[in-house]
Amino acid sequence: MIHPTAIVHPGAVLGVDVEVGPFAVIGEHVKIGCGTKVGASSVIDGWTEIGENNQIFHLTSVGAIPQDLKYKGEETYLKIGNGNTIREFATIHLGTVTGDGETTIGNNNLFMAYCHVANDCHIGNHVIMANGSTLAGHVTVEDFAILGGLSAVHQFTRVGESAMLSGGAMVGQDVLPFTVASGNRATSAGLNTVGLKRRGFSPEIISNIKKAYRIIIRSGLLLEESLRKVRSEIPSSPEIERFTAFAEKSERGLCR
Repeated sequence: MIHPTAIVHPGAVLGVDVEVGPFAVIGEHVKIGCGTKVGASSVIDGWTEIGENNQIFHLTSVGAIPQDLKYKGEETYLKIGNGNTIREFATIHLGTVTGDGETTIGNNNLFMAYCHVANDCHIGNHVIMANGSTLAGHVTVEDFAILGGLSAVHQFTRVGESAMLSGGAMVGQDVLPFTVASGNRATSAGLNTVGLKRRGFSPEIISNIKKAYRIIIRSGLLLEESLRKVRSEIPSSPEIERFTAFAEKSERGLCR
């Protein structure tokens, strides 16, 4: 279902039941999976692979070249999974050869209007980016994270699983899984307890995460010391392991 005013390059590959709206432009190297809808006046370009049943609203820009002055036209990629919603005026860029060579987006994410995902970002599943939220290059956002409106994340920073950024947060350091960060520059503001309950975390698990959070963020111990204390005092679980592993791998430091 391709509108007669749309421009689809002969080299593009479109799956069954793909819809392309009026005046949309689909580039030569684009692949779009079954059931995906592309809105009016959207542009999808570059070496972009889009999965099935995505909704790409009008006036979006997906797969444009990076805003990185080192980029010289190399073959780099954007890979988007299934069931994502990309709203009006959102922009998502290719990777770079000086980064990972690709920008990746998982499944069932919501990108509200005016969101920006820069080069070499990696976004998991069930992530929500509210209106005007922005990722600089090389940012990782894990599953179930929520980025409030007009928040911004510095390059090479990580936002952990089920973390929440308050509206307008300016994030310059890694945000631990299951926590809330707010302010300019963002600091940790406690656990995302509501989000954990919505995901079905048990009271025991939430309590243990809270204890680990207090040790790592509030105790004043060096990170290595706080991690040893968490592992010696708090029962192990997959959630605690993910929490501590994230902290251990931090290169930019943690929002505290």
